[in-house]
Amino acid sequence: MTTSKEFAQKLDSEDTLAKYRGQFFIPPGKTRAEQLYFTGNSLGLQPKSVVDYIQQELNDWQKLGVEGHFHGKNPWFSYHHFFDKEAKLVGAKPEEVVVMNNLTVNLHLLLASFYRPTQSRYKIIMEGGAFPSDMYVIESQVKQHGFAYEDAVVEINPRAGEYALRTEDIVAKIKEVGEECALVFFSGVQYYTGQAFDIKVLTEAAHSVGAYAGFDCAHAAGNIKMALHDWNVDFAAWCTYKYLNSSPGGVSGVFVHEKHGNNPDTPRLAGWWGHKESERFQMKKGFIPEPGAAGWQLSNAPVLAMAAHKASLDMFDEVGMDALVAKGKLLNTFLEHVVMDAQASNDKLEFEIITPAERGCQLSMLTNENGKALFDYLTERDVIADWRQPNVIRLAPVPMYNSFMDVWEFGELLKGF
Repeated sequence: MTTSKEFAQKLDSEDTLAKYRGQFFIPPGKTRAEQLYFTGNSLGLQPKSVVDYIQQELNDWQKLGVEGHFHGKNPWFSYHHFFDKEAKLVGAKPEEVVVMNNLTVNLHLLLASFYRPTQSRYKIIMEGGAFPSDMYVIESQVKQHGFAYEDAVVEINPRAGEYALRTEDIVAKIKEVGEECALVFFSGVQYYTGQAFDIKVLTEAAHSVGAYAGFDCAHAAGNIKMALHDWNVDFAAWCTYKYLNSSPGGVSGVFVHEKHGNNPDTPRLAGWWGHKESERFQMKKGFIPEPGAAGWQLSNAPVLAMAAHKASLDMFDEVGMDALVAKGKLLNTFLEHVVMDAQASNDKLEFEIITPAERGCQLSMLTNENGKALFDYLTERDVIADWRQPNVIRLAPVPMYNSFMDVWEFGELLKGF
């Protein structure tokens, strides 16, 4: 693939998603009109429509007060029903998905249902070097059940000299742990390396030993194509502020497979918003779960945060994951060629791409002792990337608002280091 300016311009001219760039606020730079924003895997940019979506709810609150729950334009009582489109993002049925709370809260709620260890089946298999919040969730869960982390948690690390996990190694470890395995818990896309895991194969391996399969899809939702229902995943959760551009600290999505969600005997921590909707205001004792993932809700919707998410979700529904994934693959392939060409032209650039071919919109550059200096050089020139200790620069140009010229211009800056 050529990395010329003319080729980048040609790709932009052929890009059917190019018009969406203008629907986002791109932060102004100090050395250029707009930043080269490559951190969609950390916090997506703000859609310009967000202000109108939130203002609608503020107007209803102003004019209707509590009556906004039933008489607003988007009644707050049923606000979570406006997010059926969320299911399309992850390949699920609408009743298998609900938007609520924040990501780590939702992971704890799901593990209360799907990590119920016994003395003989209690181990959790997960990737080594998982995102810290996932590690802390698992640590606290096993300790709460009276197990030692070192015994109950089986971490799988890449082979010596490698950075990505091999699917066959994960499957082999699941089979090795066998009937002691209660849960296989992985990320959908690894935050540090950008590796996209084979969710279908890992789920099948978990089920083959009688374990549940759950996934933190924070870096997968809105990034890679998923089919959580067809893959028979037991549960998953994701945030909405990364690739889904839905405000800092925004709400989280939850998936519970219908085989569990439609079973009222599936154990869970209950709250009144998860109670059977038609009887919620009867205020009776005795929890009766609403069928589907909605039965895991605890409290009513945080409407203002969800309004921000709805603005982005409507845009995702308009574009569709197929188009986003197709452009994302091309954008990131172009990025890889651009950075490798830059390295070949500048002896000061020493790095290794540790993101495997199985990826979404992310490229992780493992740098040398000059890595932080390189990162600081880029930051001073309005490149917004992400530094991860000890020495990785993460880049995530995303299809909704990044252009191929963004990537080309980044390459020119690299050459000038």
